[in-house]
Amino acid sequence: MSAAGAGGGAWAGVIGRLAVARRLLVALDFDGTLAPLVANPADSRPTPEAGAAMARLARIPRVHLALVSGRPAADLALLASPPDGVELVGSHGAERGRVQAGRAVLEPVTLSPARAQRLRAVTDGLTALAGGACGAWVESKPFAAVFHTRPMPDRAAAAELEAQAAALGKRLGGHVLPGKMVVEVSVLPTGKAAALARLRQAADADRLVFAGDDTTDELALRTIQPPDLGIKVGSGPTAAELRLPGPGAVAEFLQALAAAMER
Repeated sequence: MSAAGAGGGAWAGVIGRLAVARRLLVALDFDGTLAPLVANPADSRPTPEAGAAMARLARIPRVHLALVSGRPAADLALLASPPDGVELVGSHGAERGRVQAGRAVLEPVTLSPARAQRLRAVTDGLTALAGGACGAWVESKPFAAVFHTRPMPDRAAAAELEAQAAALGKRLGGHVLPGKMVVEVSVLPTGKAAALARLRQAADADRLVFAGDDTTDELALRTIQPPDLGIKVGSGPTAAELRLPGPGAVAEFLQALAAAMER
């Protein structure tokens, strides 16, 4: 399936088939999709236009809105500031919850002693690997450790370290999720495709649109076929039907979708 270019004309047909939904699931990645990519993950915020589009969609009774991210769900709620009622899927599907009264209410997830021990080993191993490289660092998550190389000026050295991080994660029995200048090693089985299937069933949705920019999003995009819609944000090979250049175009698309749903 080829990707289409951005622009209102290219959107008319796909928006039209989504707008007839009895119940539409709108599932969105966060970093690189609603928010521009930044060096420090703590600085990430959705664009004002994306925030306005989320608020508009959340007010439409036929729309079920969800954020599906590799972020921990609590961090996702804090950084994205989504409206009440929005579903939260964090840690690539390992965490689930909902925004209520302006805060994240999450389903409890507890690691077994064996998985907790594995997470410590993964975190320690990746931290030792990062210690020898200028710019590499490790982010700790509730169920994973993430090896970041975005600040490294030498991209060849960064790619080599990413390969070593992935090999270390596999050796320690983790689930390795490579991304753009990151390697995440989770101790829980995860996947956005399965998360979308669960969201769809829970929402009783007859149409689905999912937008994402990274490798883990592409795995989910490969499972999406018309009349549903997959959106690839940014460059790179994709199975998505529609391609948008960045968060600005995503916000514009969401506003157009909201207008069609309101009509």
